[in-house]
Amino acid sequence: MIEIPAFLLQWDSYITRPGLRTLAVAIAVLLLLSLFGRLLTAIMLRLARGFVLTRELSEHLDKPIRLLLPLLGLQGVWQSAPDGLPLLEAARHITALAIIATLTWLALRLLRGLQQVIELNNPVDVSDNLRARQIQTQSRVLLRTLSLFFLLIGVAAMLMTFPSARQFGTSLLASAGLAGLAVGFAARPVLANLIAGLQIAITQPIRLDDVVIVEDEWGRIEEITGTYVVVRIWDDRRLVVPLQYFIEKPFQNWTRRNSSLIGSVFLWADYSLPLESVREELRRLCKDVPELWDGRVCVLQVTEAGEKAIQLRALVSSADSSRNWDLRCHIRENLLGFIQRQYPQALPQLRADLAVGQKPAPDTSQPAHVEPERQPPV
Repeated sequence: MIEIPAFLLQWDSYITRPGLRTLAVAIAVLLLLSLFGRLLTAIMLRLARGFVLTRELSEHLDKPIRLLLPLLGLQGVWQSAPDGLPLLEAARHITALAIIATLTWLALRLLRGLQQVIELNNPVDVSDNLRARQIQTQSRVLLRTLSLFFLLIGVAAMLMTFPSARQFGTSLLASAGLAGLAVGFAARPVLANLIAGLQIAITQPIRLDDVVIVEDEWGRIEEITGTYVVVRIWDDRRLVVPLQYFIEKPFQNWTRRNSSLIGSVFLWADYSLPLESVREELRRLCKDVPELWDGRVCVLQVTEAGEKAIQLRALVSSADSSRNWDLRCHIRENLLGFIQRQYPQALPQLRADLAVGQKPAPDTSQPAHVEPERQPPV
């Protein structure tokens, strides 16, 4: 014989007056508060257009508020309903879970709105963006850390609504000795990255858009999350590095204090090359590209003199590393072209001195052959 579920046997209580009244009130509250939420957010968006802070916060909190108000009203209806209605406790529990999830979403959207306001007030697409990158790095790391905490609190609050989860938490706290050590050891990488993120936010060894050399790769800091850093390599590859790497290992930061940089160009030439002409050509080449050369350094030096050639080093400066790379390529190509056109004999050469048109010297190591004297005929 098939057993009929208990809630189907009690279905008649749904069509009784208290059940119909509760259901009708719940539907009415949902509709009214949904319309009120839309009206409220529309008014907020209209009033907040004139200010960056209020506009961004209103846009980010729009959807969570529209969902939160009907849920709060629905929970109020369930709490005021008679306790004898079937599935009432389940409805209360599900609505409570939805409210906790919506509040967590609201907190995360609030932090995201604050981050957007900070980025708009401190843009990095300007020439002198050091201060902006400092602020954006600190705010992004700290707000993402807070987002992680809010998410954990939300998940924990939802789990604590289940009686079994509360009992599990109580038993876990009662036996937190060895279990705590095991959990702590397992979570060591996560905690290490979290602490490293706080250190980076405070001390700022790296910032957003910094030019760094990591694992012999040149790139820019594109993103800093709560656990890792994304470095955009010059050829559009992405290098994902744990946060702890920038605390424990050495790396190069080319924009730690400012973005200006001095680059070097090395050339090999013959000893016959006139250096002063090359220096004048180097100055002319730098002045021809003011968008690449910042006017600080333009020097040509002989850094090595070998047995076959000399090494020339040209030092040039630029406002940032990208321009310095283009300037170095420009100087290298044009200096080579100048030497090829004006002094082709001054390129590195291998000399060999051969004497042409001379007879070899006689070998005196052996005695010469002497023929006998011949008598004239009689």
